[in-house]
Amino acid sequence: MDTVSIDAAPARSGNSAADARRDARAFLDGLLPPATSEAAGAVLLVVSELVTNALRHAGGTWTLELTAHPDGIEVAVHDPSPQAPLLRTPDLNGGTGGFGWPLVNRLARTTTVTPGPSGGKKVSALLPR
Repeated sequence: MDTVSIDAAPARSGNSAADARRDARAFLDGLLPPATSEAAGAVLLVVSELVTNALRHAGGTWTLELTAHPDGIEVAVHDPSPQAPLLRTPDLNGGTGGFGWPLVNRLARTTTVTPGPSGGKKVSALLPR
């Protein structure tokens, strides 16, 4: 894969997954050539899941970074927690979740968790364009 970025959204912080989806939609709308509707839907879902995980499990502070590559779109969410996402059995009855991280891993070509230079982490998912 060519790792040269052809378009990048500036990293942005927000208060909700809705803020992140709005920023991601604006980013996707500006891509040339455009992402397919299926790819755009997957990107929006991954943005929502990663930001929701940061809100629930990492203290509620997050920064979103989106990068378009010739054959993929990278979604990266930075948060202050050093704890990597965990695969766990989804809770079908109690409402405690467990669906997001497995879903992200199924939609993405690759996922990575990188420790931040001064704590926290970056969770990245590379999706087909």
